Amino acid sequence: MILERKNFMNFDKLNSNLKRTVGAPQIKEMQKLTQLYQLSEGGANEIGTKLENLDSEFQVNHDHNPIHHMEERMKDMQSLAEKLRRKGYDLTIENVQKHIFDVAGIRVVTNYIDDVYLIEKLLVNQSDVTLVRRKDYIKNPKPSGYRSLHVVVSVPVFQSEGSQDVNVEIQIRTVGMDMWASLEHKLRYKTDIDDKLVAQYGEQLHDYADELANIEVKMQGIYKHLNDYDS
Repeated sequence: MILERKNFMNFDKLNSNLKRTVGAPQIKEMQKLTQLYQLSEGGANEIGTKLENLDSEFQVNHDHNPIHHMEERMKDMQSLAEKLRRKGYDLTIENVQKHIFDVAGIRVVTNYIDDVYLIEKLLVNQSDVTLVRRKDYIKNPKPSGYRSLHVVVSVPVFQSEGSQDVNVEIQIRTVGMDMWASLEHKLRYKTDIDDKLVAQYGEQLHDYADELANIEVKMQGIYKHLNDYDS
């Protein structure tokens, strides 16, 4: 398996997180939150299995595997509460269900830019996967220079009382984009970094994002040419 699942949030952990979270819901809501997290984890597992099956197929049947690696994560309670506050909502089950689409998420890191869109196509074309929303930050980068394809899909999760459709966010990006995003995240969200350094390196990273994008396009061109030559 190339997808690790180590961060399922059980009731005790959720309870502990809620006690540290400003504006946490009342204790009677905790069980509902736990169930929501369990269901979201099930959705991530369903998508993860589909990606693992694609990975296995490419390894066996094709010369090129578009998937470099994958990571799964569940949004922790503090991040969930902060995101709701930014959107202007209280931390309630109803608001989470209506306004938060990335309780469960999977990051797929690919080798080349074309691989990003291939993985998206192979996923959303599956009969039980429904595309909910899509943001292409590769063709339309964020002002910071951030590039990635974000898609939210809905997938049925089968439980003891029947199936429920669950949203899962999938971030698909190249190795280069992932390296850049990791460094930018450390710069932006490391609270002990001096503001002057954040501004200085933020500007540099923006320039590097453009340079990296140009390099990735050129490297993909070389790969395609070599592939055509072999055929």
